[in-house]
Amino acid sequence: MSERITAPRSRGRAAPGSGESSAALDDDATLHAMGYPRKLTRRFKAFDNFAISFTIINIISGIFSSFGFGMNAGGPRILVFGWIGVSVMVLFIGAAMAEVASAYPTSGALYFSAGKLAKRHKGAWSWYTGWLNFVGQVGGTAATGYAAATFIQAFVAMQWSSYEPTAQQTVLITAVIIVLQGLANTYTVQLVAVLNRISVWWLLIGLVVIVSTLIVMPDDHQSASFVTHFANNTGFTNGLYGGMLGLLVTSWTFTGFDGSFHMSEETVQATVNAPKGITRAIGYSAITGLILMLALVYSIHDYDRVAGSSAPPVQILIDGLGMGMAKAMLLIVIGAMLFCGLANLTSNTRQIFAFSRDGAMPGSRWWHSVSPRTRTPVKAVWLAVGCSLALVLPGWWSHTAFTAIVSVNVVGLFLAYAVPIFLRLRLGDEFRPGPWNLGRWSRPVGIVAVTWILLSSVLFMLPQASPITVDTFNYASIALAVVLVVATIWWFATARRRFQGPVSYGRPDEVAAMDLI
Repeated sequence: MSERITAPRSRGRAAPGSGESSAALDDDATLHAMGYPRKLTRRFKAFDNFAISFTIINIISGIFSSFGFGMNAGGPRILVFGWIGVSVMVLFIGAAMAEVASAYPTSGALYFSAGKLAKRHKGAWSWYTGWLNFVGQVGGTAATGYAAATFIQAFVAMQWSSYEPTAQQTVLITAVIIVLQGLANTYTVQLVAVLNRISVWWLLIGLVVIVSTLIVMPDDHQSASFVTHFANNTGFTNGLYGGMLGLLVTSWTFTGFDGSFHMSEETVQATVNAPKGITRAIGYSAITGLILMLALVYSIHDYDRVAGSSAPPVQILIDGLGMGMAKAMLLIVIGAMLFCGLANLTSNTRQIFAFSRDGAMPGSRWWHSVSPRTRTPVKAVWLAVGCSLALVLPGWWSHTAFTAIVSVNVVGLFLAYAVPIFLRLRLGDEFRPGPWNLGRWSRPVGIVAVTWILLSSVLFMLPQASPITVDTFNYASIALAVVLVVATIWWFATARRRFQGPVSYGRPDEVAAMDLI
């Protein structure tokens, strides 16, 4: 029978003068019942927890980065209606994950819950989930920094026409961005929380500015029926296949909402606020993203010229707003990408901290240590930075090589999302939900979530352009295979003897005495 852990939840008030709220006692009791002492500071309120997932999803960054692909793989019909359909599917995934997050609110998040929900082979389930999550998050940090560097250079080229971007310059700018984000994460949790709050308003105000400008300034817009326009410029003759590839635009955007789960140990009333952060981030992103998508679609002038440009959404801004205003809008986009990378690195760091705490990484004792001055896992921050830089480096010689390495980002993350949801389904009535749960809808929601993850993962690994060459080949399947092969060899060589899944540091009263005050 699967181990079932239910944290004792204090209902009473804190002792006078103790300085602890009943919510804080609840959070600590929950963590202690799962076998962990409190080492991180709980400074994330409900809005802060929501902010990190909303920022990582980042509809401005996601849509501007992938809009051009969607124009050639289905066009407006898939960009708009695909956004709606896939957003609903992602909300199913988020709701199923949120239920698990309410039951197991730890920084370990996906890998921890996988280990606890598995009936057998707990260590193996936890191991593979953790490494898929780790690789996916590192790839996300690298890819987001690279996208920001690309748009920064596009802005510079618009400002100074003599500037010519190169692969080497892109890598150097990406490295600077990731290091600066590492420095921001090195200092207090409060600083990261403040930056994430700012990022939410940057995204929302930026969205209003971009959409309003695209509505007011262009001399003309497409007709209402343009939303049904279909285009297949993928090189494949099968239109259905080309349109299904276009669904990836939305899937690419909706990654990283496990960030709220990873920040559980730094969130007050985490059993409720972490699941709410996940579902609200997805819901609000779905609505605001649809608004931005419609604004861009209806502002397209010459479809073929825009679709064939190096940066279609930038071309839409230039055509409709003029060069000066387009540059101003591009600054909003770049800012959104920088905030996205910062939040992604924060989430990545907490996953490393928790994975190391359970001894699943080389040098674990280093990576789960917490700075007594800043109360943040500083060494884990710089491990995340170093791994992201290592993924970016091949881009110095080949953009295709870089794409091949980070292509596992989305597939790795979504497969890591699927594992605890699947295990929770398999556990059935033995699962003891937290205060935020789906009730009788838990099973149907979970089935839809796992089914969609499997289908979309296949899509991510199929060829995305024809003819298939070295430069157009989709390397996601190879990258995923490499990760799984390495994890498997490592597991059978040494890990299975020393890693049995999430560990317990003792009874609740014992780990309570280990808390860092």
